[in-house]
Amino acid sequence: MLIEIMSFHKITVCLFSEYFLIMPETQNIEYKSVWKDEYLRWICGFANAQGGRIFIGKDNDGNIVGVKNAKKLLEDLPNKITSILGIVADVNLHKTEQGDYIEIAVESQFNAVNYKGEYHFRSGSTKQELKGAALDNFLLKKQGKHWDSVSIPNVAIEDLSLIALQRFRNEAAKSGRVDEEVLNDDTKHLLQDLHLIDNDSGNLKRAAILLFHHNPEKFVTGAYIKIGFFQSDDDELAFQDEIHGSLMEQIDKAFDLLKSKYIVYAISYEGVSRREKPTFPIAALRESLLNAIAHKDYASGIPIQISVYSDRIVFWNSGELPRAITIEKLLQKHPSIPYNPDIANTLFRSGDIETWGRGYRKIIKSVLKNKQLPPMIRNVGGIMLTYYTNTHTQLKAENMDGKTIQIIEYVIANGSINNSEVQKLLNMSKPTATRLLKQAEKWLEMKNVGRRGVEYYFKQEF
Repeated sequence: MLIEIMSFHKITVCLFSEYFLIMPETQNIEYKSVWKDEYLRWICGFANAQGGRIFIGKDNDGNIVGVKNAKKLLEDLPNKITSILGIVADVNLHKTEQGDYIEIAVESQFNAVNYKGEYHFRSGSTKQELKGAALDNFLLKKQGKHWDSVSIPNVAIEDLSLIALQRFRNEAAKSGRVDEEVLNDDTKHLLQDLHLIDNDSGNLKRAAILLFHHNPEKFVTGAYIKIGFFQSDDDELAFQDEIHGSLMEQIDKAFDLLKSKYIVYAISYEGVSRREKPTFPIAALRESLLNAIAHKDYASGIPIQISVYSDRIVFWNSGELPRAITIEKLLQKHPSIPYNPDIANTLFRSGDIETWGRGYRKIIKSVLKNKQLPPMIRNVGGIMLTYYTNTHTQLKAENMDGKTIQIIEYVIANGSINNSEVQKLLNMSKPTATRLLKQAEKWLEMKNVGRRGVEYYFKQEF
């Protein structure tokens, strides 16, 4: 009986070990068949990210191939890691029937780690060398700071735009998110309350310069907005505008230009009364503009770009999503992780934005009310939002087949659809209709409506 228990235990351990050995490369796991000193860069990348493990003596699939000099590596690697990277990592030797392999366990480091002056970072299952603006942001975050929190010397409070400051005071009074005493106090105390003055140096932060200086481009290249109207493609620019000045002033100037000059209005009549309806939901456009301003990567030196066409409008800014937020999660309820916390805080206090990750939820609510689809969101060297006036054009751009598009268009026109209506609309069998409704689940949700059975409606949550 004891032998049977021991045999069972041995088999269980072997099965567990086999599962552990064939784990694929991930954010925290890397396999190398042999050791090379250049792999210290990978250790550096793990240390600067979430930590991880490197296995020496395994192939890319995690299978053990063995390493001949395992004992020597066990002695050499801890010294190399400490002397070159300045950190301590656990180096363990594992002996198996297939061969020996080394496991290097790296913990995430509080301070930035460099390999001979190079800063590496583990992202997904790849290693990246950080340079330029990405390196600046990384080093700032390691210090508990953000790009917009860095102070700028030799800029006085008196240099700020009185118009921009008054605009903030007016809007903040409406929002009720700033104490009345603070709003009526002098500008220095107001900026201190908004955390826009560096406590150590007493200098204004970059966020203060961007938000309130009449010419922020003197300090931050590309801190403006470009709007252009294109006839058919990007080679046929009909007219354009540039909006400069403080961010507080850019918000209203850009939005007014979009409404008065760029957005087409559909004209209808109710009796003798003329009605003008914008081709894009105004509330969604404002939210997109504010998101671009709040979350742009201002270190890039590239302006926010808004491209307007007869059938779509495209917002682009050089920001990037937080690592914890994917494009799919962006359309769902998610925490607020602002790219520029100090700028976002000020825009929240003025009532321009929310800080609960609800911006895109407000966009979705607005477009659905307008009987349009939520915008396409892509990462194209930055965040790009594209609104379409035509459902068919948008769904074709998302590579949806023609029959599924007809179902979506039917729901837009009639509010809902069921399996029988799909069969009649497309002249097809019930199983085929069921399959097509399944394909449309990105946009539609099922509801049991009693005697009529199951109906499909537009999703209110994505």
